[in-house]
Amino acid sequence: MTIKLHNTLSGKVEEFSPIEPGKVRMYNCGPTVYGTQHIGNLSMFVFTDVLRRFLEYRGLEVKQVINFTDFGHLTSDADEGEDKMSKGLKAEGLEPTLDNMHRLGRKYAGIFLEDLEKLNINVFGTTFPYASEYVDAQIELIKLLAQKGFTYTTSDGIYFDTSKFPEYGKLGGLSESGTEARVAENTEKKNHRDFALWKLNPEIGWPSPWGQGFPGWHIECSAMIMKILGPQIDIHTGGIEHIPVHHNNEIAQSEAATGKVPFSKFWLHRAHIQISGEKIAKSVGNTVFLSDIIAKDISPLAYRYFLLLSQYRTSTNFTWEALEAAGNAYRKLKESLALLDGAGQVSENYKNEFTEALENDLNTPEALAVVWKLIKDAAVTPGDKRSTLLDFDKVLGLNLEKNEFAMTRIETNTLNLPVVFSSVGNLPDEVLKKIAQREWARKQGDFDEADRLRREVKTLGFVIEDSSEGPRVSRA
Repeated sequence: MTIKLHNTLSGKVEEFSPIEPGKVRMYNCGPTVYGTQHIGNLSMFVFTDVLRRFLEYRGLEVKQVINFTDFGHLTSDADEGEDKMSKGLKAEGLEPTLDNMHRLGRKYAGIFLEDLEKLNINVFGTTFPYASEYVDAQIELIKLLAQKGFTYTTSDGIYFDTSKFPEYGKLGGLSESGTEARVAENTEKKNHRDFALWKLNPEIGWPSPWGQGFPGWHIECSAMIMKILGPQIDIHTGGIEHIPVHHNNEIAQSEAATGKVPFSKFWLHRAHIQISGEKIAKSVGNTVFLSDIIAKDISPLAYRYFLLLSQYRTSTNFTWEALEAAGNAYRKLKESLALLDGAGQVSENYKNEFTEALENDLNTPEALAVVWKLIKDAAVTPGDKRSTLLDFDKVLGLNLEKNEFAMTRIETNTLNLPVVFSSVGNLPDEVLKKIAQREWARKQGDFDEADRLRREVKTLGFVIEDSSEGPRVSRA
């Protein structure tokens, strides 16, 4: 069995093997920390977490880097617009100084890390560099590009000359004509595709051989990758919006500087999470944050489960109804595990099916189908099911062993009920009475009345599910 991943560089699903046997160097484009990350941003890191977990599940050692951009990212991914950190400072009534940028960046990086923890994203051993901590490395990289003849100077900074890099646009198969509209016209540029390596700014920034200012956004990633992971890496990830500009720029400047090709062996890109057909974005005004999900008393891991229902290259439409359905499925999964007793062995047959699904370009929907197939398989002992599910959770990261939905057994002899199982502890007497009436109606074959009582119980905030052991009740 081999791991196969869709490589944006070739446009094909390819067999993955690391440059150095047994070791994977992976860089995940991280957030620009000028505000709280919405659930579309966070979906990227659920994807990279599952990717990392699966690589480790297959016995590979992963060195992972997720960067924080805390300056230099303009509102256009090219070289136009306002610096996003400056925009964040204005929103909070702070002066545009490096100290304030530092404080703002640390504040929102902290919120981001808290959200990763809530989503059960494994950050053990992950390096989180701030771009502002690597300015010297970025200056040195620009100097190297200048020495090799890849740069030129304009009145507002130093630019990379893409005409000197014939393979520019190879990521995503972009041609010269296919990228003409991506950058606003700048008469000082030699070519519309050229991009800033250093932007001069007399008001804020760092000293450099070219004057005070700050590095361009794209050079940040290349410098941090080279400093922490080396001149070549195995996997580079990001959103699909980064393909035309940011990631092609990274490839050009990195390969021009080092002469090592490819800069990254694999490029993986996650599709957008959408609401009503539009990607989630602050500029669109349709943002949903993880805190909004929690405020509705929905587990953050229900959102993780929702994301696993789609393959990472498939654009997913977010609705509250879809999230609620995912939350119900997630709760049932945990309840199913809680009912499995005893020690057992991992089922090799099911493990092979699960692994094969994920080896096929990280097909998480198919992997979840294997999970539910296992749960329903009466031929597998409860102990073996439990051990196998917990083994799968090393990749899925759904925290299945911690069961906040565990069922409490409620004896109800006085109500002429056998047993009621509740995931919310003791139930109100009114709910128990309606459950008793419903059980009597079911025994009489009056299923219309049973359905009516089920609906009444739901209006009281609870859901009834029938099982061979007795009614199972959870919050609606």
